[in-house]
Amino acid sequence: KQELHQAIDEALKQAQFVLLTGGLGPTADDLTKPALCEYFNTELVFHEPTYKQVEALFKRRGFLFTERNKQQAMLPKACTPIPNSNGTAAGMWFEKNGGVVVSMPGVPFEMRQMFEHEVLPRMKTLYHEMFYARKTIMTSGVGESFLADKISDWENALPSFMKLAYMPQPGIVRLRLSGRHADQEFLQQTLDAEMQKLIALIPEFIYGYDDQALEKVVGDLLHEKNASLATAESCTGGYIAHLITSIAGSSAYYKGSVVAYENQVKTDMLGVSAHDLIQHGAVSREVVEQMAKGVKQRLNTDYALATSGIAGPDGGTEEKPVGTVWIALAGPDFVKSERFHFGEHRGRTIRRSALTALEMLRKVLIA
Repeated sequence: KQELHQAIDEALKQAQFVLLTGGLGPTADDLTKPALCEYFNTELVFHEPTYKQVEALFKRRGFLFTERNKQQAMLPKACTPIPNSNGTAAGMWFEKNGGVVVSMPGVPFEMRQMFEHEVLPRMKTLYHEMFYARKTIMTSGVGESFLADKISDWENALPSFMKLAYMPQPGIVRLRLSGRHADQEFLQQTLDAEMQKLIALIPEFIYGYDDQALEKVVGDLLHEKNASLATAESCTGGYIAHLITSIAGSSAYYKGSVVAYENQVKTDMLGVSAHDLIQHGAVSREVVEQMAKGVKQRLNTDYALATSGIAGPDGGTEEKPVGTVWIALAGPDFVKSERFHFGEHRGRTIRRSALTALEMLRKVLIA
């Protein structure tokens, strides 16, 4: 139930209309109705029209109408019931703080018929005079809370018909500005103007728009500059290579990767000093910079990225706790590196490391 509550909260931050399907049956594992009762602070009450509809359906089909089936007529008091002419589970229409939540049966045929003949007409009636528009900014290298502090004055001054949604995931935060208004031209003009204000506040963190992938943006920059890239990965285990090669045409700028997970591979394949590995450890500035320079030289590229860290859940120390990652970038005439701490979740650490490395390269390419 708690997971459903959280899902509805998150959905209503991003949209005014939320559709739910399934979990409306009479068995113990059908939890949607009790969960919605808790969410909307209401109770189940008997709905006679639904009772009569379900009873008639059973009679037409020659089925025994049991006490358990009668439970289908118990609906949340706060909802507007939606008739189901093809089954026993009535739909439910809730309204809260300007948003609408609709719960429909999970049986595909029943759900489709209900949506097309009951829900969609009501949606059109509710929103027939309103136009909707949205734009999305993609940011990297910065957290949600930092962005919120940075743009709070602008966000608080937004027109009442517009709202900003923060959509974070490891390494990336989407900022989606949307609005509804009866005047479509005015809505679009206002959206464009507010978007320009937002861009001016955080230009250094924006890498793209409308769900662009960071790896695609970096790839396009490399292609435009006729530059090549290689990667040497330890803690990310080839994830940077995976992101880059997921883009069609990446062979035009990406030469390959060395996954140097074991120290011997770092020395044999990348020329990392055995002395530095002993002296400073694999997770260090000295080692990660040698990894970047080594793969750049070995694959003869213009740029190279390297990662070395402790993804966890074990292996951390007081000096280098789990989540510590060094990332290096080697270019035509430079090498630089930076230490990060990405928390203790292994999967998130790997993804954030890869995206941070790509963001490091992107900033160099646009400088």
